[in-house]
Amino acid sequence: MIIGITGGIGSGKSTVSEILRDEGFLVYDTDKEARRLQNEHPEIRTQLMKLFGNNAYDETGLNRKFLAAIVFEQPELLEKLNAVVHPFVKEDLIEWMKKYPGEKVYFIESAILFEAHFDQIVDKIILVTAAEEVRIERVMRRDSMSEEQIRARINNQGSDEKKIDLADFVIRTDDNQDLKKKLKKVLAQI
Repeated sequence: MIIGITGGIGSGKSTVSEILRDEGFLVYDTDKEARRLQNEHPEIRTQLMKLFGNNAYDETGLNRKFLAAIVFEQPELLEKLNAVVHPFVKEDLIEWMKKYPGEKVYFIESAILFEAHFDQIVDKIILVTAAEEVRIERVMRRDSMSEEQIRARINNQGSDEKKIDLADFVIRTDDNQDLKKKLKKVLAQI
């Protein structure tokens, strides 16, 4: 069984994934692996440089700050970036699952599970959500981003209201209390 974990920036999906890892489950983090592939995969590098120019990469790898400034202001470029990267991430995910053939459950963490069409390969979906103000506060504490930058990312990730109808389970993390208990309850239902 493949279970997708999704939620917008600051929703708590990474905290849910950490709890799952602590419980011994395998979790593939699409954001983390996409960052790795963007730096390591020559075809992604070639396509992104063709799309965004030589400034897409610097001496340390993908120039995330440069790209973020462009793609979060122009949603059509974000779609093009995702169209380049996501097929490679999906391929990498399939290879990752092959490394663990005896597993009964695989978890996939993805902020843009629906937008990247990973929802087509999962059996169940857990949506992790919190009030927008809580999410903004969390991200401002965690990252050096302005409220305006965070809101732009939230707006690009799509609304939770639409995703609630598509999810099999919803975990609210506004207070983060009893998160382990909430997750165990969901797992028992799966």
